[in-house]
Amino acid sequence: METNPESIVPPPSGDAADAAVGAAAQNAALAAKVQEVERLQDRLVRLQAEFDNYKKRMAREKADFLKFATEGLLLEFLPILDNLERAVASAQPEAANHVAMVEGIEMIVRLFRSSLEKAGVKPMDAVGHPFDPSRHSAVAQVDSPGGQDNVVVEEIQKGYLLEGRVLRAAMVKVSRASSPAVERGAVAEGAAE
Repeated sequence: METNPESIVPPPSGDAADAAVGAAAQNAALAAKVQEVERLQDRLVRLQAEFDNYKKRMAREKADFLKFATEGLLLEFLPILDNLERAVASAQPEAANHVAMVEGIEMIVRLFRSSLEKAGVKPMDAVGHPFDPSRHSAVAQVDSPGGQDNVVVEEIQKGYLLEGRVLRAAMVKVSRASSPAVERGAVAEGAAE
């Protein structure tokens, strides 16, 4: 059998064979990278969806928590309300036992204070302590001859702490030191008029 010399394809030279193998390797590496990118994109989409679901779930749980966070405290207050209603009923004109009514109201006050203490609310002592604007709200100054300056002398409304932090500042009257010479001058002015 005779072969046609034109039909014989010469084997590729060394450089061409290396180029073909290199191109095939590059194509395979590119395909692997494209596949890895697709896998990572799919993973990213899934993680974003999971995170969105997590945020929605946390928002729902937070809303539920805030909605019912005071439930325990409110349950503590219901017996106090019951006792106050009984006190109002016993204070009707036909009930003449005022001493028993006062004792009942004092018991309600003790019960209420106890409930507040369980919730971490404690009254703060103000009288006799130096004025502290972070704990006290001064509503008046009172002259204190020979006394100290800026000391709480009277508590108009009690202040309270919640776990050591100011819940409500105390409304107080604060001393203002006045010298005897100033007072004598004020008396002399009053006498001259």
